[in-house]
Amino acid sequence: MSKAIRIFENGGPEVLQWVDVEVGEPGPGEIRLRQEAVGLNYIDVYFRTGLYKQPLPGGIGMEGAGVVEAVGEGVTHLRVGDRVAYAGRPTGAYAQVRVMPADIVVKLPDAVSFEQAAAMMLQGLTVQYLVRDTYRVQPGDTVLLHAAAGGVGLIACQWLKALGATVIGTVGSDEKAELARQHGCDHPVVYTRESFLERVKDITGGKGVPVVYDSIGQQTFHDSLDCLSPRGMMVSFGNASGPVPPVDLSLLASKGSLKLTRPTIATYVTNRALLEPMAAELFEVVQSGKVKIEVNQRYALADAAQAHRDLEARRTTGSTVLLPNG
Repeated sequence: MSKAIRIFENGGPEVLQWVDVEVGEPGPGEIRLRQEAVGLNYIDVYFRTGLYKQPLPGGIGMEGAGVVEAVGEGVTHLRVGDRVAYAGRPTGAYAQVRVMPADIVVKLPDAVSFEQAAAMMLQGLTVQYLVRDTYRVQPGDTVLLHAAAGGVGLIACQWLKALGATVIGTVGSDEKAELARQHGCDHPVVYTRESFLERVKDITGGKGVPVVYDSIGQQTFHDSLDCLSPRGMMVSFGNASGPVPPVDLSLLASKGSLKLTRPTIATYVTNRALLEPMAAELFEVVQSGKVKIEVNQRYALADAAQAHRDLEARRTTGSTVLLPNG
């Protein structure tokens, strides 16, 4: 018998239940994975609360790393004993052992630890598609990045600096401002006492930025549009403050032929032709030292509810992992 977190109804952190589960054999196209570390991400909160829908009762969690225990029929890119990592649906990463689709799983280089992998796959692959595909950042670009001291934010700050960009990043406190600065954020903006719109205009001499990366949502959306230069791109990839209300497309025209996109990691990780090179580039920047993955919080997987409380209260910085056997 194995243990896992299950949710039987949507709600607060208290709905996360540590229960016994039966884990069977992998079917065609599946593997059974013994997990060594699991990633904590804000998207987990969306599934827990019901903002993102899934059948209940169900699992939760979208990122982990471990060792392949069994391989189902038709799986050719993985073998028993392989060190692997993954990010993406179906949910269910909050588990000691799980059976899951093999097509979202990639081999893990020996130089990358299980904790690093669990801390970086969802966040790191998110940064990869944001800065290399959604808007391909060029040397000399100035970008606005919200939540610059979060898990995605600290990876993005480092990667953006490696690409030669100037980073303006919003944070919630002076401590987080210093953390973002240490990771490559040129201009941390403490949004609790400063207007990020005014700071962007000041830093850019009124020109604005070509791209805004926004995981906050409702609270930041409209001011973020005003931070863009003509033909700039608004990249909405999260809803930490609530979902963005419906947008009148004429607003984009009136503000200078702006572009608006809402990418999701699922589009990328479910396409192996995209996933393989994305993961390879992520592993390369980590192994080269250009991007350092720092696990700043660790919780036993059984204590996932407390991890969610701390995440929602903004008491965490950088990456957090849940330890299935902790």
